[in-house]
Amino acid sequence: MLAKKFKRNILAVNIGLAMSAGFSGSVFAADEVKIKEDVEVIEVRGLRASNKANINSKRFSNAVIDAVSAEDIGKFPDSDVGQALGRVPGITVGRSFGQGSSVSIRGTDPVMTLTTLNGQNVASTGWYDQLNIDRSFNYSMLPSELIGGMEIYKSTQANLVEGGIGGTVIVKTRKPLDMKANSVFASAKSEYGTINEEVSPEVSALYSWKNDEETFGVLVAGSYVDREYLRVGTEADLDWGGRSSIQPSSFLQEQERTALDATFQYRPTDNLEFGAHILSLELGADSIGANMYINTDTDWGDGDSNCQKFNAAGVCTLSVTPESDPSRVFFQNWARKGEMTSDTFELNAKYEGEGFTLEVIAGNTKAEGGTQMSANFGYGWWGDKFNQVQWAGTVDATGKQIDINGRDMGFGIDQLDTTVGTSQWTGIQGPNSDEETYVQIDIDFDLDLGAINKFEAGVRFTEHEFEKSQNRAIYDADKTNSFNSSDLYSGTMKLGYDEWTVPKANLDAMIDGTLSLVDKFAYSRSAYGKIEEENFSLYGMFSFEGDGFRGNFGLRYIKTDVTSSGHVIDNSPADDLAINEGWSTGVSSIKDSYSDVLPSVNVAFDLQDDLILRASAGQAITRPSYDNLFLSSSAGYPDDRGGNEQITYGNPGLLPMKSSQADLSLEYYYGSGNLVSATYFVKDISNFIVATTEVDQQIGVVNNDLDTPADSWIVNNYQNAGGGTIDGIEFQINHAWDNGFGLNANYTYTDADAPAEVYTDNIGVFTESSKHSANLVAYWENETFSARTAYNYRSEYMVREYGNYYGNRMHDDFGTLDVTLGWSVNDNIALRLEVVNLTAEDDVQYGAAAAGTEVKAALQEGNPIWSFKGETTYKLGVSYNF
Repeated sequence: MLAKKFKRNILAVNIGLAMSAGFSGSVFAADEVKIKEDVEVIEVRGLRASNKANINSKRFSNAVIDAVSAEDIGKFPDSDVGQALGRVPGITVGRSFGQGSSVSIRGTDPVMTLTTLNGQNVASTGWYDQLNIDRSFNYSMLPSELIGGMEIYKSTQANLVEGGIGGTVIVKTRKPLDMKANSVFASAKSEYGTINEEVSPEVSALYSWKNDEETFGVLVAGSYVDREYLRVGTEADLDWGGRSSIQPSSFLQEQERTALDATFQYRPTDNLEFGAHILSLELGADSIGANMYINTDTDWGDGDSNCQKFNAAGVCTLSVTPESDPSRVFFQNWARKGEMTSDTFELNAKYEGEGFTLEVIAGNTKAEGGTQMSANFGYGWWGDKFNQVQWAGTVDATGKQIDINGRDMGFGIDQLDTTVGTSQWTGIQGPNSDEETYVQIDIDFDLDLGAINKFEAGVRFTEHEFEKSQNRAIYDADKTNSFNSSDLYSGTMKLGYDEWTVPKANLDAMIDGTLSLVDKFAYSRSAYGKIEEENFSLYGMFSFEGDGFRGNFGLRYIKTDVTSSGHVIDNSPADDLAINEGWSTGVSSIKDSYSDVLPSVNVAFDLQDDLILRASAGQAITRPSYDNLFLSSSAGYPDDRGGNEQITYGNPGLLPMKSSQADLSLEYYYGSGNLVSATYFVKDISNFIVATTEVDQQIGVVNNDLDTPADSWIVNNYQNAGGGTIDGIEFQINHAWDNGFGLNANYTYTDADAPAEVYTDNIGVFTESSKHSANLVAYWENETFSARTAYNYRSEYMVREYGNYYGNRMHDDFGTLDVTLGWSVNDNIALRLEVVNLTAEDDVQYGAAAAGTEVKAALQEGNPIWSFKGETTYKLGVSYNF
């Protein structure tokens, strides 16, 4: 009886803390516990209250979970959602374009992390046509101000949506009937980066209303960000005939993000509730790329070699170009217009009867994105002015970062050639779309079968479609491809790690200039692909509770029908677009299906009132990436270079990757919201997808562009083969002292072995898997002031991106120190200063593949590939909360 009384009292406190922290509904999600007693909610705000809510969510869940909650409305612990997740034990975050964008749980590939919004999928595409096409969610789309909290399920259970071998992240939005009537929140921030040196605005607001009877409520919220992200650094490559070169580069992106959220609740009786939720996300991502190519071997094939060292892959790693004989350079700009939108609409209803609860959810989520238009302009030694810009100095690429020591390569607009033409091999539109319609029905019954106290069952059906396409510009031969350089640039920007000053491309002028030469856009047959999936799932799960133990067990059945559609090679003639030669004029489709049963069990033993032994076991899946399902794609055809004709056939019959996994943890809860825990986890993952390769294959298609036409192809096919294992241990401690100080610390060791043959780099580690990750957060607060210092660390990890050009590189270990200071001016107004990456840690990446592997030579033998300069970001904001 003592244990049960203790549990009930702590649970009541937990509900109060969670409500004050801004959770929508229960903090228990799928493990919801109904408390019938009236509970007085004591409103407690701040870091300590947020930590208590997180810890109690973990304590009273049946599954292995962690939680992240808001301290108050609009007061998430980090302004970046991905960064906030990175504080959780066992989670590492991939950062791209200045924000947390991908999440890896316990050493798994980010595609194995399933992210849901209130338990349902969110449609997502990339803003750029050359990003990977997979099922992962882009966390940079989510404003932290609109989120009440997140729960991370690291173990599986039957009532969770399938798809996350690594784990499931449930993002929660707020509901108006759970909040005070006429709740108001508004905030304004300004952001300043030490590299970009621009001030960017960010505003957000929320209003929640409900009637006096608390039967109807409306919540509306919005967020707007307009920021420039500037990345400067050095890249390495092999260019033009395999010559070694390095590229001082810059990438400037205009990130304009708008988010709108609306929730409606109607509760006509205590037993019946109806709801609607609308979420609209839009990310504008127009960008400018600037690269200066410096040849580190010869002067672009002329003269003696300046290289003093080569690595085993033949890449120059030490080059000295004398002042007496400088070498020519090539400078280019990319201009791209890109965006992504994601819109979700959902209806839900819930009825609580005598001893049972019925819930119905139906909705649609749709995303569109990709490159809207691209343009490229380049300058070399062939013009009337730019040939005077030349390089002399030392390039040392023997370490993990390229060291450039020589001339300042900055130049002004007066040193550009008088006129320049657009590169007519560009002019690409690459739209993608992703859509899912879903219906889910759940019912649970209260039972009195000894220790078994509840049975939950549900059925879910979705129709999912992902479609990619591409349109290529056909230029008017009668129009002159010549533009005044002075019309294509405005102002200056930084270039490279040394921040040389160069002319800043005018994105609109470059795009408009290129469009002025376009006769029309033609549909590219080879680039089209559509994946249609019908997913059906059915589950049943029992919950149990006895004297000193609790948990659940169940089964989830899944069935998926897949249809892959696209053009195939059949010797059809070209149309207006020459690269359509050989591709069918009509669309073909292939269908297949798979099904599976996924068992799970979770159990927690109360060894003492404050000591819990937790165990779980189950199976989970992650469906194949869309890239593996598209019907076919080719490279090196048609062109005039024999021997490089290559075709890759997608396989809609691929099985999902499947994990058999288990967890064992010991958790000690003491004092008021304090925790020490250790968890061992293991995953055995099968059905990896590998590409088999056969050379000199005849497919019935002849490359007529060769001097000697031939039907000789490299043929790649995807198939399931091989498996990998992950095991590791997590340590966590959360402690708060009575004097306002607190400490959160965690460390995770992960040993993750993937089948090497899955990857072209032949390195048997999971993508974005770090062996070591750690967090150390120290804070202090009173009623007026708060301060938090947070250090996040992860060891090296593999990055694999689009094709062989961008991907297959090792990211060096990375640690960032962040500081947050808060001042509550009064009960309603607060000021907050955030400093992100205070130590300005550089972003360092290098080639890890051995010499002779299929990736290009610049990605081999430890050659430094990308080195981006670390930036410290300052964010100052004021918020009003009523």
